[in-house]
Formats: sequence, C-alpha cells, structure tokens
Amino acid sequence: MYGMPDEIEVRAEGPLRIVTLNRPSKYNAVNDPLHAGLARLWPQLSADREVRAVVLTGAGKAFSAGGDLDYLAELGQDAELRAKTIADGREIVLGMARCRVPVVAAVNGPAVGLGCSLVALSDVVYMGEGTYLADPHVQVGLVAADGGPLTWPLQISLLHAKEFAFFGERIPAERARELGLANHVVADPLAEALTCAKRLVEQPQKAVEATKRLLNIHLERAVLASLDYAMSAEEMTFQSDDFRANIARMTAGKS
Repeated sequence: MYGMPDEIEVRAEGPLRIVTLNRPSKYNAVNDPLHAGLARLWPQLSADREVRAVVLTGAGKAFSAGGDLDYLAELGQDAELRAKTIADGREIVLGMARCRVPVVAAVNGPAVGLGCSLVALSDVVYMGEGTYLADPHVQVGLVAADGGPLTWPLQISLLHAKEFAFFGERIPAERARELGLANHVVADPLAEALTCAKRLVEQPQKAVEATKRLLNIHLERAVLASLDYAMSAEEMTFQSDDFRANIARMTAGKS
C-alpha cells in the first residue's frame, strides 16, 4: 500500500492504517529502503482523506533496533547515499510533525535510534512491559539529527534529555511513562493502541485533526529551530574517525 518497500507493511482497517516496520529477522533495524519509505509515507497518509488514525508498530520482537550496521558503514563511505539519507531523515521528522492524523505508537520491543525518534514523534504512546527506549547516536559517534534530542526537551527536562543523549542509556518502559515519554505501559501494546485509534476515529474528525495541528505547531517550531544544524552536524560526524572506528569495531563483533 502507498508503494512502500517490503520493509514497511501498511494495512487498512476501514479508516485506520496499521503501519508495521517489517524486518523482523533484523529486529527491524533501519536500512535504506525502510528509511526512504518512512520519508515518503507520512505525506501519503496525510493526503489519503479516508485515513482517520494510524497505529505504528514493529514486526516480531522489536519496534526497531536502530540503524543496520551494514547500512551505517555504507553511509560512512558513500557521499551520495549519505546526502540522500540526511534529506530523507529531515522528511521523516517533518512528515511526522505535520501528519494530519493522530499516530498511536505500539512499542512491542526495543525502540532504539530512529525507532526511539518515531516514538517521540508519535501522538500517543503505548509501551509493552519490558520494552525500552534508547538513543545511542553519540555512542556510535554521530549527532542525533533525527533522534530523541530534537523532541525530548518538549517532553522531559532538558537535564534528562542531555543525560540520555550523551550516554544512550536504556529508558525502561515504566521510567519512560514516569518522565512523559510514554502514555501507558501495558501487556499488549498493539491491542491497546488499536483500541485508542478506534476511539480517535469516533471523535469529531475536524476537531481532532485541528487540535493535533494546534499542539504540533509547538513541536514543529522547536524542530525547525534546530533541524538544519542537526542534519549538517550529523553528516559531518558520518565522516569522522570516531564513527568509522566504532562501526568497524561493532561490525567485527557482529561477525
């Protein structure tokens, strides 16, 4: 649906769209097709006038494990792919911030890196028991241009945002809820997210969408204030010795 790659499954249930990150054997780690597909997805969802709400989740045991190591290594070497990826990252962030309809995240497993960002950009978040958020961009050697630090200062204290960004520590589900990074911690996040989305569909459509836009104006302004700097800084760190050394070490450890 919507011409998405195999890495993104979009299923229609009446006015709902269930979007599933679909690389379960890789814990939904982000490769180029998945990343590029997400950049195209949100404007298409907004343009589809039949859509009233979206549920976003991951296939298998993870929401998303973050960047695929092979993809990250390629980004360190391929300037053209790197420029495309940076542009796609910008579109993912703005596309979610500007998406017409509410997005309900069903965090069914670890949400790391871009996975963490997708959760932070959602409108209502259900996290499964035992799941966690983490943004390890800095540990890899990158600036978190499309990561949690773009949005966390609107959701939690600036001090907490800095600590989580600097160290990439896991934020367990219950801690995320206490801080304001999640709405609910539940046994079955997909079932609860679907229930929430169906409730949203029952609300007056124009009022829901205008209220989301009203609230997300604050989010969009905050993002736009730092996004271009963040993207430029991330592109530079893709070319750093620290990043390349870290990826070489992590790739060697994987084999």
